Amino acid sequence: MGTQVADSLAFDVAIIGAGIAGGALALALTGEGLSIALVEAREVQQPALPTQWSVRHFDPRVSALAPRSRALLDQLGVWETIAAYRSCNYHHMTVWDAEGTGQIEFDRSEVDTPALGTVVENRAIVGALIERACAAGDIHVFSQTALASITRVSSGHMALALHGGGALQADLVVAADGALSPVRGMMDFRTREWDYGHRGVVATVQVERPHEATAWQRFLPGGPLALLPLPGTERKHFCSIVWSMQEERADEVLSFDDTAFCDALGRASEWRLGDVVDSSQRLSFPLRQRHAVDYVQAGIALVGDAAHTIHPLAGQGINLGLLDVAALAREVLRGTRQGVRPGQLELLRRYQRQRKAENLLMMSAMDGFKRLFEQESLPLRWLRNTGMRAVDQMLPLKQRLMQYAMGLR
Repeated sequence: MGTQVADSLAFDVAIIGAGIAGGALALALTGEGLSIALVEAREVQQPALPTQWSVRHFDPRVSALAPRSRALLDQLGVWETIAAYRSCNYHHMTVWDAEGTGQIEFDRSEVDTPALGTVVENRAIVGALIERACAAGDIHVFSQTALASITRVSSGHMALALHGGGALQADLVVAADGALSPVRGMMDFRTREWDYGHRGVVATVQVERPHEATAWQRFLPGGPLALLPLPGTERKHFCSIVWSMQEERADEVLSFDDTAFCDALGRASEWRLGDVVDSSQRLSFPLRQRHAVDYVQAGIALVGDAAHTIHPLAGQGINLGLLDVAALAREVLRGTRQGVRPGQLELLRRYQRQRKAENLLMMSAMDGFKRLFEQESLPLRWLRNTGMRAVDQMLPLKQRLMQYAMGLR
């Protein structure tokens, strides 16, 4: 718990945002003598976890967790709770080009791992993190508490004013408050960003044939389509889709009724899983690349989407965010054991050095793939397809690509 200081509660670390990144960071810091505030503008509560098997009873927001992300959640003591609800390992990945014959197959046997990744509904991850955070004696959870302002005071601490009149002080404030981070804006962090002019359409669909524990991705001229495997029953087979498309096409697709949407999705996926039988309500979000020029200031650190947002074509956003969490927690705890304050700038710069280059590399790679597969000139299409077929035959290169995507390098 925090201590009372001049009409405000004082903490070692205040984390703004109780989503996946914020909740994971709070748990990564617990049990080490630090006092932690977890501040969330929305109501913090256990989400409902329906057990019915229909497209309308899955969370449309899912995460494709790399093995390293799953290992972190296990270390935090929440994976068992998540897995007890429902999740789906995928063992294989098929990537193909709509404008040719290029195709690459990735399989777990090629890197000697139990799974390439695990698809989990976001609400199951958040629920498990919140349950554990609320039970921790050194984490104070502030529910329905919006941040009004942040000020760096003369002592070097950060003063946080809350809507409704409350106040906190913290040595370190961590922005885990999403792509439109209020903390990032209040503290004048500069970003480099651009709009793709595309939207991502997400939904849960029921398909005719089993997905065979495979993640499917087709590069269409208008943007990539991913079908991620979800758990199901012997007779019901489900996938989560992320379909990137141009704005005008997204408006058209979102106007379709269920039958028209399922038919359009079947055509877009070349009916690899047979007919699309049913679909949940469709949701959409704008696709924008954003990267903070710096992740840290004295007393402030950005993690996850507050630091970087990436094109969803490879599902790497959550995995990069959890790697941020692990790196920041490691540096803060190392500093704590050495008597260094959590908000000390050089400590935070060590976190930035670990994460910024790796995040930039992944973001550049995803942006490059996206732009490459949008090219329609015949020479580029030929080169692209030839390259995909060549890579599919080069096991060492495939192994390296898989290990990097899985967070194992």
